[in-house]
Amino acid sequence: MSLSSLDTHQKALQINLDPSKYGTFAEIGAGQEVARWFFRVGGAAGTIAKSMSAYDMVVSDAIYGPSQRYVSRHRLQTMLDHEYGLMVERLNEKRGANTKFFVFADTVTARSYKSYDECHGWMGLRFQSEPRGEPSDIIIHVRMLDRENLQQQEALGIMGVNLVHGALYLHSDIGQLLDSLLDNVTHERVEVDMMKVSGPAFAGVDNRLVALQLVERGLSNAAMFTADGEVVQAAELLYKKNILVERGSFRPVTNSTLDMLECAQAMFIQEPTVKPANVVVLLEMTMKNLTTEGGIDRKDFLDRVDILGALGKTVLISNYGEYYRLAAYLFRYTKEMIGLVMGVPSLRDVFDEKYYTDLEGGIVESFGRLFKNNLKIYAYPQRDAVSGSIITAGNLRVEPQLRHLHLYLMENLFIQQIHDYNPAALPVYSRDVLAKIKAGDSKWEEMVPPQVAAIIKQRKLLGYQ
Repeated sequence: MSLSSLDTHQKALQINLDPSKYGTFAEIGAGQEVARWFFRVGGAAGTIAKSMSAYDMVVSDAIYGPSQRYVSRHRLQTMLDHEYGLMVERLNEKRGANTKFFVFADTVTARSYKSYDECHGWMGLRFQSEPRGEPSDIIIHVRMLDRENLQQQEALGIMGVNLVHGALYLHSDIGQLLDSLLDNVTHERVEVDMMKVSGPAFAGVDNRLVALQLVERGLSNAAMFTADGEVVQAAELLYKKNILVERGSFRPVTNSTLDMLECAQAMFIQEPTVKPANVVVLLEMTMKNLTTEGGIDRKDFLDRVDILGALGKTVLISNYGEYYRLAAYLFRYTKEMIGLVMGVPSLRDVFDEKYYTDLEGGIVESFGRLFKNNLKIYAYPQRDAVSGSIITAGNLRVEPQLRHLHLYLMENLFIQQIHDYNPAALPVYSRDVLAKIKAGDSKWEEMVPPQVAAIIKQRKLLGYQ
């Protein structure tokens, strides 16, 4: 039987019957749902050195040190550090030569009778891939989508077993490990929206590609990483922030890309409810932006995010084709003002009713969802290729039945047109720049910011020779 076809019982039993694996389980919140599986299937004495739950906050602080948030990456990290240090200290001399030690930890908030907040948790595993070898880590953030506490506990236990089993047996194939996380549980019940790996078991693995695969493989609808490549969970970056988002292919970033963003940001920070120091800027790529006829080109993806990283930009990867779905994602984390930056062609698509046939209320429902909180669209003009005329958000032609809706959104400033733009940047498109790069036409360098040209030439990105 292949490892990918094992059920939860078989996975836990396989670990229990493997004499080379030995570890600790430390769980906070929702009970000891993961350790319970290993006790339930039998043979746990061969696997579990210790199982504990520092449920009380005072007790937890006494063991792991104080923490501002108990369900956080910081708390998970201190749990792994503390428990792994104790395990090696106590057992290395006796068992270290033939044993691969591991520590599983989680800190979770599940549905309770008095709380209806988001149910989520952090899970992690620190493990040796060789006896007495340096440890490796996997850290994930899980959103639990079941409505009942008992179902959430069940899903949590299955996910934990999947994580332990995947780390111990599938770490050499990150794709297979990712797929295994949803074995015996569905994406309707859980979402893995952040994953970070490190250590010798994952040598050569780029966490930005891991973030991409979370969305590509359906474990999450969105993933995020900072300019330095550090993967983050959305709440860590977006909680109670003013958010400005520009969507694009960024293949590559052009003068118009940055002009659009800088003009929109200048308008955004002048909004009465926006504090400049509280603004987070995201550059978003959808799966549609990344997918070609041959699928997703990993090198091409890394080329793009290397350029964005050189510009100091945080990257959001999402499967939210419609803007109202992107807005709903952002509304999870903030009630502060949100700005969406787009060109007139994208705004034209927003007013295209064919994208909303799956909504009972059609385009009106989509706009209700999009603008239900404090959100605005900043629209960058377009120069018509034939007439040379400037098309703005204000003079954009929409279908006759939508003209009053368009006028309402403009007059009430839900949609604002960008005025102080650079006219020379208007005719610059990524596809033209990319064609010139591949053709060896040096004129492309005039169409992108100097730092973008420098990194493309230095690292030979996007087909530059």
